[in-house]
Amino acid sequence: MSSNTQVGRAQWLVITAAFLGWMCAGVILGLFPLAVRPAVQSLLNQPPEEVIGVWTGRINASWLLGAALGGLCFGWLGDRIGRVRSMAAAVAFFAIFTGLCYFATHPAHLVLFRFLGGMGIGGEWGLGVALVVEFWPERFRPYMAGVIGAAANVGFLLIALLATIIHITPDSWRWIMAAGASPIILAGFIWLAVPESKRWKAATQERPAHPVREIFRPPLLKFTLLAIIFSTVPLVATWGGVSGFLPVWADQLAGPKYPGAKGMVQVVVSIGAIIGCLVAPVIGGQVGRRPVYFTLCALSLLVCQILFREWWVYGPTFLFVCGIAGAVTAAFYGWMPLYLPELFPTRVRATGQGLSFNFGRILTAVGALGTGQLVAFFGGSYPKACSTITLIYVIGLVMIWLAPETKGRPLPD
Repeated sequence: MSSNTQVGRAQWLVITAAFLGWMCAGVILGLFPLAVRPAVQSLLNQPPEEVIGVWTGRINASWLLGAALGGLCFGWLGDRIGRVRSMAAAVAFFAIFTGLCYFATHPAHLVLFRFLGGMGIGGEWGLGVALVVEFWPERFRPYMAGVIGAAANVGFLLIALLATIIHITPDSWRWIMAAGASPIILAGFIWLAVPESKRWKAATQERPAHPVREIFRPPLLKFTLLAIIFSTVPLVATWGGVSGFLPVWADQLAGPKYPGAKGMVQVVVSIGAIIGCLVAPVIGGQVGRRPVYFTLCALSLLVCQILFREWWVYGPTFLFVCGIAGAVTAAFYGWMPLYLPELFPTRVRATGQGLSFNFGRILTAVGALGTGQLVAFFGGSYPKACSTITLIYVIGLVMIWLAPETKGRPLPD
C-alpha cells in the first residue's frame, strides 16, 4: 500500500504535470483527424476520396506503431532512470516531431513524423499514470484515473474548438502543425519542477528492475497479455472508427457548405469523452472493474452500430449521437488508468502498463490500416468501414471475465 496518506504540494505538481502532458498529447491526437484530409488534398493536389482514405489509414497507423514502440522504450527508461526525466523527454519528443510536419512535402513525410511523435505520446501515458498512482493516496485513485483519462479529451476539445473558429484547410494546415511544437515548454517545466517518485526509488533500491524480462515471464505474463487485450479492443475501435475516421466522414457528409463540420463533430465527441472518462473509473471504484468494462463494451458496440449507418445527414441529431458515441467509447480511457496499474508491481509498473496499453496500438495500427482499406473496398464509404471494425467490442465482452477483479485491493508493491 502506498505510504502517501496526505495530499500536498508534491501531489498537486504531479497531477498537474501528468494532466497537462496527456492533455497536450490529446491536442496532437485530435489535430491529425482534423488536418489529415486537407493536408493530403494539398500535398497530392486534390486526389480521389479513396486515396485520401488510404493515406489517412497509413498516417493513423504510423503513430499507433510509434506509440507502441514508445510505450516500451520510454516505459523501460522510466523504470530504469525515473518517471520524471523520462516523461519530460517523451513530451519533448512528440512536440518536436509534430512541429516538423510543417515542412512536409509528401504524405509519406507525415507518416514518418507521426511515427516519431507517436513514440513520445506512447511514452507519456504510462509514465504519467505511474507517477500519479505512486504519489496519490489509494482512496483518490478512481478520481485521479478519471482526471488522467479526461485530459486527452480536454486536448481533443481544445483543438476541436479551435477548428470551429479557424478552419483547417488545404491552405492553412501547416500553421496548425507548427503550433504543435509548443508543448516543449511543458517538457522543461516537468524536468525542473516535478518531484521524482519515492516509491519507485525505494522499489529499485530493494530489488534491481529488469522490467521487460519480468513482464513477459510468469506470474506477470498473464496480466501483461490480458492488459494488452483490454487496451487493444477500445483502441482499435476508437482509431479505426470514432476518433480516427468520424471527423473525416463528417467532413465528407457535410460537404463544402459546412467547412467547420469536422471540428464541430470533434467538439461534441470530446465533451462526451470527458464525461465518460470522469464517470467510468468512479463507477469502477464502486461496483468493480470487470462489470464496468463489460458494460462499456456492450454500450459501445450498440452505439457504433447505430452511428455508422448511411442514412445520416449532417445536423443536430447526428451530432447528438456522435456525442453519445464519444462518451461510451472513450470511457475506457478513464478505466485503464485505474485498472492497469493495479496489475503490476512498482519496479515494473511503467513498463508493464505502458507496454500493455501501447502494444495494443500495434493491432490498432492494423485496424486503422484495415479501415482505410475498407473505405476503398466500400467505394469511399466511411460508415460501412467503421461499422465493420467496431465489431471488435465483442472480444472485450468475453475476455474481461478471465481477468482478476482488483476492487478493494492495495496497489501492488
